[in-house]
Amino acid sequence: MATQNEIAPTIEPLEQLIERLHREPLRVWSIVITIFGDAVVPRGGVVWLGTLQAITQRLGIEAGALRAAMSRLTRDGWLERERRGRKSYYALAPDGRHAFDMATRRIYAADDPNWSGDWTLALLTDETARARDARLRKLARFGFASPVNGVYLRPETTEAPSAAEALSGMVVFRARGQETEDLCALAASVWDFALIEQAYGHFCAIYGPIESSPIEVSKLAPIDAMALRTLLIHDFRRVVLKDPRLPEDLVAPSATAIEARALVQSLYRQVLLQSEVWLDQCVGAPTGPLPPPSREFHERFGGLEKQKCYQNIC
Repeated sequence: MATQNEIAPTIEPLEQLIERLHREPLRVWSIVITIFGDAVVPRGGVVWLGTLQAITQRLGIEAGALRAAMSRLTRDGWLERERRGRKSYYALAPDGRHAFDMATRRIYAADDPNWSGDWTLALLTDETARARDARLRKLARFGFASPVNGVYLRPETTEAPSAAEALSGMVVFRARGQETEDLCALAASVWDFALIEQAYGHFCAIYGPIESSPIEVSKLAPIDAMALRTLLIHDFRRVVLKDPRLPEDLVAPSATAIEARALVQSLYRQVLLQSEVWLDQCVGAPTGPLPPPSREFHERFGGLEKQKCYQNIC
């Protein structure tokens, strides 16, 4: 049996991450969305509340806080709930699934996005202040920025999700710019690259020491690996969704962003085996355990490395 001295170094980085999680404003609903997008959707999309509770409990989140978050997400149309006897099962609702699909393109991308040179430009029509604020938040989530009041644009890269919902009711144009230098200056004026760079740097400062530690992260206990994987993707998601990931024709690749993406890929692969072992044992739908990961799961980060010792993800 391992002694406490042998165990403590292995889990210490995780405990530090959990402490940091609770030092910041804790948004349990956002943690739940991360778990669904990263682990539940690739394995059938349905999960028992008790499975979610096991992960969040390891993250120091109380059961009452989780139940409140699940009620909010269901009420707001992000999740759908099904009761079977005394057990509750949850799946992403259509709106939640759409938001996840949009985020997935950025979180698990392997390379810089391709770009044909096309832009989408949208003109904001008259709306009430409340409707306008909601519209602007939605446009920002879909990668749009505003050079002048009432005008919104984004480059149409291969990563750009369909923005039909956000653009509904606006006057929309598809155009191609003529001068690359002018377009680069335009991009620099409407996207805050310094703030994005700072966020990537903060992520690297937190996770870099874990990735480079002599401690073998891949040997974490399965539940610890699942907890670390959740925090890794949760923190990276919060950074990368602020990044419009503009093509190289508009902005030079950020060395810090490249470092952060390489870091998250490396750590994800290290915890993959043990975290998937834990998910193998979990209850999904009322019919039984979570099914094996989908084909799309294997394509994350340009293709997850095969684990010959673990048949379900080979």
